Amino acid sequence: MLKGRMAETLFEELMRQSGNIVYRFGYEAIVQNLTQLEEKFDRYSEVGERIRAIPDFIVIDRKGKPDFVEVKFRWKPELHQNDYKMLEGIEKFWNAKVVFVNCWVAPYFRIADPPYIGENKKLVARPLLEEKEWKIDKKLYDEYEELVHKYLTPTLIPARNKN
Repeated sequence: MLKGRMAETLFEELMRQSGNIVYRFGYEAIVQNLTQLEEKFDRYSEVGERIRAIPDFIVIDRKGKPDFVEVKFRWKPELHQNDYKMLEGIEKFWNAKVVFVNCWVAPYFRIADPPYIGENKKLVARPLLEEKEWKIDKKLYDEYEELVHKYLTPTLIPARNKN
């Protein structure tokens, strides 16, 4: 969970430093307000499922266009078995972009648009730098790649080969 929060924070700051406006949204941001409704709140109802699928951020680009964005940390860029259901909910209810932050294979930041899964049942993602609307500077992006490597990579992984 800590690595997930760190990945979210790295993404959030990268977006802000790139000139975008970022609002925290997400289940965690609103769940505190729902705790008083705990007995009446059925998290498995359609409303409950929709709330659990709320993306982490709203990112507004320099032209004022908003995007819902979910950020997920994964050790490797492959999906977990339960990611398929999670992605299905995010697509169904929010049609959000999903940024996967991994610490195994660069690029560490990858973005997926709906539909997230290709015919081969694999994630369809591209490097975050290819998201042109957010105007991410390559030099700034490289600094964040280094932060991922420094803070999110397990200590047993060998030093990164810079080509």
